[in-house]
Amino acid sequence: MCADAPSCTCVRTHLSRSAILLVVADGSWRDDDLVAAWAALLRLHAQLVATIDAEVQGAVGLPLSWYDVLLELNAAPDHRLRMLELADRVVLSRTRVTRVVDELTAAGYVIRKPNPDDGRSSFAQLTAAGRAAFRKAAPIYIASIKRHFGSRVDKPATLRRMLEHALQPPEL
Repeated sequence: MCADAPSCTCVRTHLSRSAILLVVADGSWRDDDLVAAWAALLRLHAQLVATIDAEVQGAVGLPLSWYDVLLELNAAPDHRLRMLELADRVVLSRTRVTRVVDELTAAGYVIRKPNPDDGRSSFAQLTAAGRAAFRKAAPIYIASIKRHFGSRVDKPATLRRMLEHALQPPEL
C-alpha cells in the first residue's frame, strides 16, 4: 500500500540500463497482464532507443537526441521553432533540449535567434549544415526503425491511436 494513499496499490516503474523493475507493494503485478504489457513496452522502448541510437551514431556520427531535434526543426515552417515549441515536440526533457540545441549550435547545425515579438524567448533554426546532417541520417534512422520495430509490430495503428488518446486533455 502507498503511504500517501492507503487504499490503493502503488506501482512504480524504475528504469535502469539493464532492466525495468516494477515495484508493487503487494506483489500483485505479476498476475496483471496490463502491467506486464506496460513493463514490456518500457523495456522495448529502452532497447530500441539504444539500438537505433547506436546505428545512427555508427553510420553518421549523430546522436539520436540530435537527430530528434533536427527532425522537428526540418519539419517546422521556415525550419525554426521557439525553444518552448521545440521542447514540446521532442522526446527529451526541457533542460536536455537546451543542452542539445547548445551542442547543435556549437556543431554549426542550428542557430539561435532572438524572438522579436518576445524578448524572453528565442528560436532554434536549422542551418544548411544541419539540414545536410539530417538528410544524411534520415535513411539510416528510418531503416533502423523498419528493421527493429516495423518488422515486429503487426498493428502500428493501435499505437498511434493510443498516443492520440494520451495526448487528449484529461476529462474532468
